Amino acid sequence: MTKKNTKRLPEKWYQSWVVRNLLTAAIIAILFLLVVTIFLNIITRHNREQIVPDLTNCSVEQAEKIAAEHHLRLEVTDSVYVKRMPRGHITRQRPEPGSAVKKNRMIRLTINSVMPRLSTVPDLIGYSLRQARTELQAEGLTVGKLIYVPDIASNNVLAQQLRGQDIAPETKIESETAIDLILGMNNEDRMTYVPNVRGYRFQAAKDLLMDSFLNLGQTIFDETVMNYNDSLNAVVYRITPQPCDTLPLVMGTPVRIELTLDPEKLKQQEESRKQTNEIPTL
Repeated sequence: MTKKNTKRLPEKWYQSWVVRNLLTAAIIAILFLLVVTIFLNIITRHNREQIVPDLTNCSVEQAEKIAAEHHLRLEVTDSVYVKRMPRGHITRQRPEPGSAVKKNRMIRLTINSVMPRLSTVPDLIGYSLRQARTELQAEGLTVGKLIYVPDIASNNVLAQQLRGQDIAPETKIESETAIDLILGMNNEDRMTYVPNVRGYRFQAAKDLLMDSFLNLGQTIFDETVMNYNDSLNAVVYRITPQPCDTLPLVMGTPVRIELTLDPEKLKQQEESRKQTNEIPTL
């Protein structure tokens, strides 16, 4: 009998069961990764970040409306007392304005206390101006106007007033209230000079003027200062009268300052001052 040829033809590579299983496993793995990626994108909202709006200086009600429009949540976590800011308005927020966050992110707020804090008025009679400032600061109060009257000694406190009326020690008033000081001024020790407060922020400029026994006069913020936080960061770019070491002023003279957030204005004022003070060479 003729023996049949039982020799099998060689399998092509893609017909191998090993290769088929590997391809199947690879396809399953790829599909699994795709499903996981899509699921994570839905959960984490990848590439769906949004910018946190600026809620500072808003009331909580206003902030809630803005937050709802941006699909954000709010939580009041702390309060401070800022006298120059409306009660219940937002002073700080975390994350800060301009941060990129996901939808439904919690924004934590610090608001200005609705109930004012009270301070006790100290007895300042007989203190020097510097001692009186220290005592007021320790009680959470500030110095208001420096009102000079003739006396044998300069810069000793003769009386303390609130809105033109004498105020007795131990009186309870709102924190950060300004107490006006009636100070003595000797006729032979009555002159002072305007310090250069350009580039200083408001409070630092006020302190430097008071160190020179001068009053803070009119305070003007330019168009770059839009809110309370801006006013804290603005710097002095113009002073009237001009700082001068040769032209003295009577103590208690008011000094007008103008503040900005624009560094170019400060630079221009400094250049103008230098040109004014230049002495032409012959």
